[in-house]
Amino acid sequence: MKRSTLTAGAVIGTLGLVLAACSPGADDNGGDNGATTGTETDGTDGSGEQATVTFRLWDEVAAPAYEESFAKFEEQNSDINVEIELVPWGDYWDQLPLDVSSGDMADIYWVNSSNFALYADNGNLINITEELGSDHDEWQQSVVDLYTRDDALWGIPQIWDSIALFYNADMVEEAGIDVTSLKWGGDDDTLLPAAQALTVDANGNTADSPDFDPNNVEVYGFNAQANLQAIYNPFLAANGAEFQDEDGNFAFASPEGVESFQYIVDLINEHHVAPPAAETNTNGDITRDMFVRGELALFQSGPYHLKTVDENAEINWGLAPLVAGPEGSYSGSHGVVAVGNEQTENREETIRVLQWLGSAEGQMPLGEMGVSFPGAVDAQSSYVDYWAVKGIDVSVFIDAANGDTAKAPFGPDVNAGTMALTPKLLDVFLGSVPVDQGLQEAQDLGNSAMSN
Repeated sequence: MKRSTLTAGAVIGTLGLVLAACSPGADDNGGDNGATTGTETDGTDGSGEQATVTFRLWDEVAAPAYEESFAKFEEQNSDINVEIELVPWGDYWDQLPLDVSSGDMADIYWVNSSNFALYADNGNLINITEELGSDHDEWQQSVVDLYTRDDALWGIPQIWDSIALFYNADMVEEAGIDVTSLKWGGDDDTLLPAAQALTVDANGNTADSPDFDPNNVEVYGFNAQANLQAIYNPFLAANGAEFQDEDGNFAFASPEGVESFQYIVDLINEHHVAPPAAETNTNGDITRDMFVRGELALFQSGPYHLKTVDENAEINWGLAPLVAGPEGSYSGSHGVVAVGNEQTENREETIRVLQWLGSAEGQMPLGEMGVSFPGAVDAQSSYVDYWAVKGIDVSVFIDAANGDTAKAPFGPDVNAGTMALTPKLLDVFLGSVPVDQGLQEAQDLGNSAMSN
C-alpha cells in the first residue's frame, strides 16, 4: 500500500538526498556505549574518528523528526554520525532491491509489511530478536506481530496507524446522522441510509430522493473505493472474510468476500453515494481532497491524512469510529519498521542506532511533530498531546488498533501477487465485470503470480 502511515506533501525528487543530523562537539568525559540508556561515549575508537551509519526512509514529513532524534542520539554517542537518505516513494521500491544486491543499501532503512519478508527470508536483515532480545522499551504489539516471522522480529516498530471515520460535522448535524455507530449490511444497515442522506446533487436533492440526479452530484456521502487498508480489507474482515488465508494465499473471492465487495461497489455504481471509480482508481487521494473541500461527508481513513486535513480543511470536521459490519468492527492496521542491513560494515554502531530507534526517547519527535503514532508505547502520548492542542481527539485510532483488526498483506511474494491482481480488481470497482467473476479472476491472477 502506498503510504502505510504518512501522507507526504511535495515529494522530494532527488534520489538518495542526504540529510545529515546535527552533531554537536564531542564530550571528552568518557562513559559507556549504551545508546538505549542515553549514556555519553567518548566518541572515539582510539583514532578520534566517527563511524557513519546511514538511515533511509521515503517520507519527507518524517525526515525532520528523525533529524531531531539523531541530533539527540549524537549528543550521547559522539562516536557515531547518522546520515538520513530520503528516497521518494516512487523510486524507493525500485531502488531497494538494486542497492541490496549491489551492497550499496543503507545500514538501516524503512520497510512496510508487503516487502520485509522477502528480505528477511533472503538473509538481508538483522535479526532483532537475537540482537536486542527483550531489553527494550515496550513496542506496539500489532506492529511486532506484523513483522514477526519464523519466531523472530525483523524490524524496530517506528510508526503505526489504524482506521477511523473523518466526518463533516456541519453536514452530519444537518442530516441528523449519528456517526458513532454506523454499520453496513443486514436489516440494521445504517451506512447506506446515512450516505444517501448526505449525498446531494446540484439541485439540492439527496440520494434518497426520487428527483436525485446521479450525473450531477456536488457532495458524496462516503469514500467507497479500491483502498485495501481503509476500505475493503476492513469490510472483508467485518463480514467474516479475509484478503489472504493463513498460508498467504489470496482468499477474498469467498461468498463472504463477494458479499463485501458487492456492497462497496453498489455504493458507487448503483446508489451513487460514492465518487466514481473512474476517478478514485487513478487517484487514491482524491477522496481526501474532496473531504477537505466539503465535497465528501464521510471519509474513512487513517491518521496518515490528519496533517493534510488539519492544514487544508475548509470545513468543520471530527473523528468517529470506523464503520462496523455484520461481524463487528475490524480496523485496517499497519506499521512501518526500521530494519538493519545484515551486510552493514558498521554492525556494532548500527545496532546502537537501532536500539535508539526503538526507544521512547528516540521516537518522541515523531509524536511531538505530529508525524504519526510512534511505535514505542511510552512515546505515543506525545502524538495524542499534539492533536489535543488542536482540539482533535485521536483516541479513536488507539481504540481501533487495540480492538479487532484486519490482517495486513503478508508473505515474501504478496507484492508480486497484489500487482498481478490489482488491474482486475479495479475493473470490479468500475462495474465493468460482475463482482463474483472479477474477484475470482483477480484472486487466480494473484495466486498464480505468487506461485511462479
